[in-house]
Amino acid sequence: MSESTMKADLQRYLQAGRDVLLWKLERLSPYDCRRPLVPTGTNLLGIVKHVAIVESGYLGATFGRPFAEQMPWIAEAAEPNADMWADAEESVAGMVALYRRVWAHSDATVEALTLDSLGHVAWWPDDRSQVTLHHILIHLIAETSRHAGHADLVRELIDCAAGLRLGSDNLAPGDAVWWEAYRQKLEQTARAATG
Repeated sequence: MSESTMKADLQRYLQAGRDVLLWKLERLSPYDCRRPLVPTGTNLLGIVKHVAIVESGYLGATFGRPFAEQMPWIAEAAEPNADMWADAEESVAGMVALYRRVWAHSDATVEALTLDSLGHVAWWPDDRSQVTLHHILIHLIAETSRHAGHADLVRELIDCAAGLRLGSDNLAPGDAVWWEAYRQKLEQTARAATG
């Protein structure tokens, strides 16, 4: 397999995760994009913000190609978890645009380097901080997919929208009545299993 084919495969999986994250914001109000629906405060816009910041570092500074825009949410003086939520002045459109600019920068890094190009992750322990572009692409695919899974659940809690992507939800066929009966069946099974 050629290097260009391997890069294309890796970028396709990374882009699929990116697209899922943005799809989960579609047709939601600014409030719903920010709603913390679990005890840790996880929210859809915060996930997008976090993943944009993470990707900008891994495919930026790690390879000596820092993302040009300042990210005050990860500065030493930033409040804890500032990268995991958007304040009232940080619009949904603005955060989506930032994420897309990060994609462009990241994709340019991938285009400019070979998969065996070396980088240094300054925030990792010394014994594993030297990495290749290949390693970082796999790491980012995993990171983005993990957060896409969080986004799946948060979106479902907001308005019951679920699935892989618009037009291809990858779910069993069924209407709201079928899904409620299915959920009740699982609840009964869980109770029966506990004795």
